Amino acid sequence: MTVRFHNTLTRSLEPFTPVEDRKVRMYACGPTVYRAPHIGNFRTFVFNDLLHRFLEWKGHDVRFVMNLTDVEDKIIDAAGRAGVSIGDITAEPITAFFDDLRTLGIREADAYPRATGHIDDMIDIVGRLVDNGHAYVKDGSVYFRIASFPDYGRLARIDFEGMRSGAGLASRTQAIDADEYDKDDARDFAVWKAARDIDRSTGAAWNTPWGEGRPGWHIECSAMSMSLLGETFDIHTGGEDLIFPHHEDEIAQSEGATGKPFVHTWLHVTHLKVDGEKMSKSLGNDFTLAQVIERGHSPAAIRLLYMTAHYRKELNFSFNGLADAKVSVQRLIDLRRRLDETPTAVDTTPSNLPDVSDRALAAFEAALDDDLNTPNALAVLFPFVREINAEIDRLGSLRPDDLAAARNAIDRMDDVLGVIELALRDSANVESELAAWVEGLIAEREDARQRRDFGRADAIRQELAAKHIVVEDTPAGPRWKAG
Repeated sequence: MTVRFHNTLTRSLEPFTPVEDRKVRMYACGPTVYRAPHIGNFRTFVFNDLLHRFLEWKGHDVRFVMNLTDVEDKIIDAAGRAGVSIGDITAEPITAFFDDLRTLGIREADAYPRATGHIDDMIDIVGRLVDNGHAYVKDGSVYFRIASFPDYGRLARIDFEGMRSGAGLASRTQAIDADEYDKDDARDFAVWKAARDIDRSTGAAWNTPWGEGRPGWHIECSAMSMSLLGETFDIHTGGEDLIFPHHEDEIAQSEGATGKPFVHTWLHVTHLKVDGEKMSKSLGNDFTLAQVIERGHSPAAIRLLYMTAHYRKELNFSFNGLADAKVSVQRLIDLRRRLDETPTAVDTTPSNLPDVSDRALAAFEAALDDDLNTPNALAVLFPFVREINAEIDRLGSLRPDDLAAARNAIDRMDDVLGVIELALRDSANVESELAAWVEGLIAEREDARQRRDFGRADAIRQELAAKHIVVEDTPAGPRWKAG
């Protein structure tokens, strides 16, 4: 089946064909690093990871780039209030971001460019826009002239034709550019902003042909994506809140500078709710990943929960849902371990697992081919888990080829989902940490016994017993096992 994606640009399901055969160039809007990302951000980041994995699973050579926005008004304002540089503000959120990526089993992108590392690329694009009449300079700032780009509004389905500056444009103007600078037209947006004192004091001002200043937010992604992926590339992703004005402006300034199509396929992820409510800082439900894990929820359960709704559908991120996801993850782990432990025999009764595995893999692939439909893919996976368990229960042992077929199908599915590998990794880490803790206490107990401090030795045994750890003293030394 041909892979089809819902292209925001055309509002239709389209067959996906890379610009260059079997090679996919993909860009994702990453975090603005003035604070640690929240669980809403990670819905999009997990989607990016699934897309990345799926395209490679289909045999494509993927070059995946995700940016870090490390110069932006919130960052500058925070740095100004603290009397530090913008780098001092962004350092901790950047570390948290990469820690969280690893926590959720998200594979590394090929590049994580930072906006501050591509200032020259931005200045080059702005200069091209000024030279070809798509942008103009006013009081040290540079604005993109929307009237010069007839296709403006195509991505967001906003009809700007015939709109004029003045009355009735206040709300739209605010959405386009919150900076209060004089512009030729209220619709125009800043691609470069004249420096303020706070920009200079925080290290957020650069010299340009138009004077000292800082980049507009939208120009950053144009510069980073085109410098690393070329002037035309295959896929651009992001949250639905970025469609307008951010991605709309990216298209205008990129195509205005190059005269070429910017991106072929735009994919946007719908927001999530938290326990049925809109996520917001005021409600206190804009949880970070660390906060959710501190409540006792595993990364694998969080990752699986993100997949239970299609990326273009609203997801209710609930703690009850995480509890259900935990049960589902355990089913997957139990099956994967059972496949490793099931005895094999060449002379046992043949099972139907090769045929069942082939059908399940085909149905799983068809679900993902259809606009990365993860709920339908999961609706294939879990009945397949039931069928495997039923066959093992029925036969007791399996022929090697039958067992290999089932194991291969499960592993192939998890190559995209990444749930079992994450759960097993975390389980191994927990077991390793437990072993280190137990061994440390046993060593302390042995030392107490040598000192004839039997009270302390008994207290340690009781502490271990409370964690269901049984210690057996043998002539070769103490041995332990989880009871």
